[in-house]
Amino acid sequence: MTFRQQQLKDYPGPSSIPFSLSTLALAILALLAIATLISQKHKLRGMSSKSKVSDGEIASFCAVTGVSSKDARKFLEKHKRLDAAVDAYYSNPNAFATLSKSQTSAPSTSKLDALFEGYKDPDSEDISINGTIKLCEDLEKDPEDVVLLAVAYELKSPEIGRWTRKGWIEGWKANGCDSLSAMKNAVARFGDQLSSDSAYFRKVYLYTFDLGRSDGARSLGMESAQAFWSLLIPYGLKGGALSHISSTDDDDDMDMNGAEGWRPEYTEWWFEFLNEKGGKGVSKDTWSMFLDFMRSIDAKFEKYDMEAAWPSTIDYFVDFAKERLASLRT
Repeated sequence: MTFRQQQLKDYPGPSSIPFSLSTLALAILALLAIATLISQKHKLRGMSSKSKVSDGEIASFCAVTGVSSKDARKFLEKHKRLDAAVDAYYSNPNAFATLSKSQTSAPSTSKLDALFEGYKDPDSEDISINGTIKLCEDLEKDPEDVVLLAVAYELKSPEIGRWTRKGWIEGWKANGCDSLSAMKNAVARFGDQLSSDSAYFRKVYLYTFDLGRSDGARSLGMESAQAFWSLLIPYGLKGGALSHISSTDDDDDMDMNGAEGWRPEYTEWWFEFLNEKGGKGVSKDTWSMFLDFMRSIDAKFEKYDMEAAWPSTIDYFVDFAKERLASLRT
């Protein structure tokens, strides 16, 4: 037997091979397709992670809170939405251990005490009117700016134009401030929050009653009440803190049916009504419930419940407003 004959004898033939070349080619192609798919998924994930937070969102977050872009990204990446991230920051500015030193280090009591001394009345233990005017100049705020009511709330000012050492130190420390620049940033945050945050607006609004009330008085003077309303109401309407709600329960649900609520001109009607009615002051009950009334009343005053526990002053005003609306339609 020749060598060629032996080769032919030993060759198993096509039927004895485990799989054909075509099958092998298909398997290789399938593996390549899977590898390509996995690679594409990794690329997409990388692109998604990079585009989670936009530069615009970071800029908006920094403008509202005053933090660095690095810290802004951390809050936005965790809470996904800009509004949720801002709320989270105000709830806990030190949520991340890697925040900048100016944000995480405890404010210095000695620095705050020195600043207080710079504004304090030499004949008093407190900062009084002259010191308040100087403080407003340094904060670059008009003394009649509505944001000063938020500052008064934060520092627990006992009356307009007076600040105690205890309230000054504890209030600024609670907001992470021990320098004028930090205070300016904080005041900007107070203003944004007062305009857009209904819960914060309520706190400042209710505090304002005691802030403006004379010592020993049970009511807020009518002139003072109207001056405070003139500051607070337009600011809350503009930013959404006084947006119309469908109910006054704890859910604070926004009215999504397009029903319009309190209008700017109604504030003037309210003042006109109070002046015609007479009276020297506004009770705490009327002051506090008027806030709920503004947010819940419809634009035509048709859904007002006379049987509810509203102060009689508001009951009479609804009649006044309805008559005014009727006269405008004729």
